[in-house]
Amino acid sequence: MLLMLAMAAGNAAIAQMQWRELTPAPGIEQRVTDIEISGKNGVITIRTPRRITVRVFTILGQSVNSATLNAGIHELRIAARGIYIVRVGNITQKVAL
Repeated sequence: MLLMLAMAAGNAAIAQMQWRELTPAPGIEQRVTDIEISGKNGVITIRTPRRITVRVFTILGQSVNSATLNAGIHELRIAARGIYIVRVGNITQKVAL
């Protein structure tokens, strides 16, 4: 019971995560030709030259976040360390935080 409550509280915290758009340098569309996905220090970073839909899952397949992002650089801070799966269109990448 206690474990289920802790998991539910963790899921509520995960559901409140929001992408933060960083101010891209002028001409980012020209420099970034492909979508770049990376992770470091609890932050997933995506650089994209066009509008995309991104979905983030835990390694167990639980949905963590889903959003539509404009062209540019975006960050999602995740408090729980672990391995996440990031899906953008037909691109799927594992990210370790």
